[in-house]
Amino acid sequence: MSTKLPYVAQPGSMVSVLNKVKQAKTPDRFTQDFLQTTLGCKGGNYAQFIPLAKKLGMLNSDASPTALYKSFRNNASSGIAMAQAIKSAYHELFARNEAADKLDNNQLKGLVLEITGLDDGNRVLQLTCQTFEALKKLADFKSQPGGIPAEDTREDRKDGKGDPGDADRDTDVGLNLTYTINLVLPKTDDPAVFNAIFRSLRENLLRK
Repeated sequence: MSTKLPYVAQPGSMVSVLNKVKQAKTPDRFTQDFLQTTLGCKGGNYAQFIPLAKKLGMLNSDASPTALYKSFRNNASSGIAMAQAIKSAYHELFARNEAADKLDNNQLKGLVLEITGLDDGNRVLQLTCQTFEALKKLADFKSQPGGIPAEDTREDRKDGKGDPGDADRDTDVGLNLTYTINLVLPKTDDPAVFNAIFRSLRENLLRK
């Protein structure tokens, strides 16, 4: 059986829905009525948004919006949230190539073909690539979850303010720092994978 990666029949229509999601109030549940009446997205193509949004992690199984959905609506974190959603829904692509978002059309097609086992020229293969590319237009893969460009975090600062030891010195003046960790777990039934992830968190991030 071939692996199934998310795809829709009209990828461009999903971008249209997502742009309207940013403008509308967050609903208690994202229903077909909300999609058609509030967002004005009527027709069979738009109806595919709800199952896609669930695979992206933007909607829960009961169609209630997740924190990722709300983060996407925030212009300051919208691109980062979509990048996280894509990495979650297409985790198999990024497992094979961590720079999957940088692949050109032929390279992406080859990777999807390799994972799914579909025949070259298969319509599903084409739609999978098109859906990935359409969603990617709304994503920001260059910034970190905190909204800081990755290159900024590696910059050496001559004044020493970027030194890791600053966190310890801050405690001397009564400054407490709080961190939020966004963790996207892989889809697997192997408990060893989760044990390794949480053990690493405990050893590297949760130590005093």
